[in-house]
Amino acid sequence: MSPKQSSNSGAYVVTVDMGYGHQRAAFPLRDFAVGLDGIKNEDAIINANHYAGIPNTDRRRWDSGRRLYERISRLKNLPLIGESVFSIMDYFQRIESFYPKRDLSKPTIQLKMIYSMIKKGWGRDLIERLNKNPLPLVNAFFSPAYFAEEHGYKGDIYLLCCDTDVSRAWAPLVPIKSRIKYLVPNRRVKERLGLYGVKSEQIFVTGFPLPKENIGGRDLKVLKKSLGERVAHLDQDGRYRKKYHETLKEFLGDNYCQRGCDSKHPLTITFAVGGAGAQRELGVQILTSLRHHIGRGLLKLNLVAGTRNDVYLYYQRVIKELGLLKKQNGHVNILFAESKSEYFKKFNQILLTTDILWTKPSELSFYAGLGLPIIMAPTVGSQEEFNRTWLESTGAGVQQEDPRYAHEWLFDWLKSGWLAEAAMNGFLHAPRNGAYHIEEVVLKGKRSEIEDIHLL
Repeated sequence: MSPKQSSNSGAYVVTVDMGYGHQRAAFPLRDFAVGLDGIKNEDAIINANHYAGIPNTDRRRWDSGRRLYERISRLKNLPLIGESVFSIMDYFQRIESFYPKRDLSKPTIQLKMIYSMIKKGWGRDLIERLNKNPLPLVNAFFSPAYFAEEHGYKGDIYLLCCDTDVSRAWAPLVPIKSRIKYLVPNRRVKERLGLYGVKSEQIFVTGFPLPKENIGGRDLKVLKKSLGERVAHLDQDGRYRKKYHETLKEFLGDNYCQRGCDSKHPLTITFAVGGAGAQRELGVQILTSLRHHIGRGLLKLNLVAGTRNDVYLYYQRVIKELGLLKKQNGHVNILFAESKSEYFKKFNQILLTTDILWTKPSELSFYAGLGLPIIMAPTVGSQEEFNRTWLESTGAGVQQEDPRYAHEWLFDWLKSGWLAEAAMNGFLHAPRNGAYHIEEVVLKGKRSEIEDIHLL
């Protein structure tokens, strides 16, 4: 794509700069994103909370909420008070139990507060700018979608859901009267939105948008190559490949990597912290436990600091203290970037040679669709409890054991072929073509949805 193109067949893609989840969901849609200047390019995704010219009143509303969330997320691990404070915040964002099925359309206090601020003008400036050239509008967070509807946006409005289940905040104040169309990751979210009062015909089950560069088109060329090598690394004694040879042959083809293949990288684990920097200590526990395997070149560990310089410096100091700075020979890598966009590009690149993704069950749960087995760190927030259940249901996610003894239980799992099975379960059962489906829905007006083989 050239740096500048006309906005024909493009759309506005709007997200928010709060953590990584909502921006990560928007990033795979960048190839059709049109900026506020009317130009389509890879950097055209719009952040509703800090675009050029945002009114100070709007910026302050956004910043206060973001700072509060990040502060409380980091406090969660403190004894007594941290857990209590986080529980209060989480209560107001909770997702009610799905059963028994019942009418859940009554708006929450949180939702009423959002609409009260919108009626006072929150978000009007953004929508007035977009209305100068009304294109389809894809939102990766609910507030900008409500801005658009309440302030009279002239184009189609889409809301992209970023978890395996969603709270009442993701449906508008009066859902039955809303014209917002939903792009949802799985069938459960569609059913949940139905309980909130959203009309079924306005919900498209597209799957979560995964990075196209990790898939390689509809023929899955890139994905199959990565998965073939991954299965070989994860099935050290060949047990899984012996038992499921025909399954591998059917879905990956004859060229999948055989035992003893000449792989260009050792067994590789990627550990990712959240956008608030929570769980950085867990990364150190993993590093400490696996340091001897790393020092001998038997294992590579990617520690993902994202855009947080404090996390980068923290990991760098620990690596030096463990004596791995000179000995590790490239087998400890800290992923850090100055911007979210650059971070996502680097992260997607290292996933091509990642064998195990270790993270809390955030929006990264959906990356199981890339054939990545996920070792699940403890959850942060009620939505991640639902993500964890979804991962366990697909068979792609495994709850971590005590990270201090990862050097023991991890290699037991590898010998059993359990993680190879988890990788294939994610590939077979978790949707992977969300970015393609969303593009067809938004730009071509098709009802493009996940295949029936994806049960969850």
